[in-house]
Amino acid sequence: MLYHHKESRGKANPVKLLILGGTIFLGRALTLAALEQGHEVTLFTRGQHNPDLFPDTEKLIGDRDGNLTALAGGRRWDAVIDTCGYVPRIVRQSAELLNVFANHYTFISSISVYSDVSSPGVNEDGATGVLEDPTTEKIDGATYGPLKVLCEQEALNAFSGRCLVIRPGLIVGPHDPSDRFTYWPLRAFHGGEILTPANHAAPVQIIDVRDLAEWTIRMVEAGVTGVYNATGPDYTMTLGEMLQACIDSANGPNDAQLVPIDEAWLTENEVQPWLDVPTWVPDTGDYAGFSRVDCSRAITKGLTFRPIREIAADTLAWAQTREDNSKLKAGLTPEREEELLSRWHKSRI
Repeated sequence: MLYHHKESRGKANPVKLLILGGTIFLGRALTLAALEQGHEVTLFTRGQHNPDLFPDTEKLIGDRDGNLTALAGGRRWDAVIDTCGYVPRIVRQSAELLNVFANHYTFISSISVYSDVSSPGVNEDGATGVLEDPTTEKIDGATYGPLKVLCEQEALNAFSGRCLVIRPGLIVGPHDPSDRFTYWPLRAFHGGEILTPANHAAPVQIIDVRDLAEWTIRMVEAGVTGVYNATGPDYTMTLGEMLQACIDSANGPNDAQLVPIDEAWLTENEVQPWLDVPTWVPDTGDYAGFSRVDCSRAITKGLTFRPIREIAADTLAWAQTREDNSKLKAGLTPEREEELLSRWHKSRI
């Protein structure tokens, strides 16, 4: 263990921590959480994103794919957190190099590693995806999960008995570059009729980036090893509850009205789950368990979750500081949503 007593957390006994990628979203939140606990943080980045963040924190500049020189200078760290490993070859290079310079390695993976989510309750022992071509480095919807599986194996092999693997679900909150949750607080803020799938009882699993980061730092402090699913909350949250929280947290016109639309109709009109309607995954068939992953192992290790209304409010407040929210990376455009709502209403006449 890196820490023997809870009281030793903080500046009295800081962990020397190396974060691979520490300026974007989860990496940013991890860096902030570690610094708030008084840890000594070094960031390894390409220096291309948010270079002015954390001005008093040591930054090593390089590239995981071909330029690891800055990590090979004889420096030692108590622990490494790898936030940006997607290709097994690249994870292997950094993990094998750091094996002699660090005591503990945390690899951030994904619940997308599971090959079968047709039933609720998938836990860390569930079957994981296998690539037809294990040498591929093409990252897409079909390969992302299986590539993460191979990345996990590389980290576990390099740090045998000293590796923590965390499998988050959909990470949300301030500074999320994907807009996969941000779409909803912003949409609620703008008000009016809001297109939603009809099944508001469908489960939704998300985790605020700050909750994930704070828990990860605690796990690293304790030197925990093994594999943990990490999404939430610790109860069954429904799509309707999440949407209502976004409306309740909005500071807009206050005329938002949810319009539940038959899911078969949405499919017929080429509305894509997850992409066009973020967080929505049909609660049937091959994906019946996608939003019912078992995270009890992480919860017993202290993973906690802030209220969904707080997440929605904080996400909206951050999103409103951005210069341009007119072209989100996820969700329906206003024009497309208006077209679909008009078509839906006409179909009901």
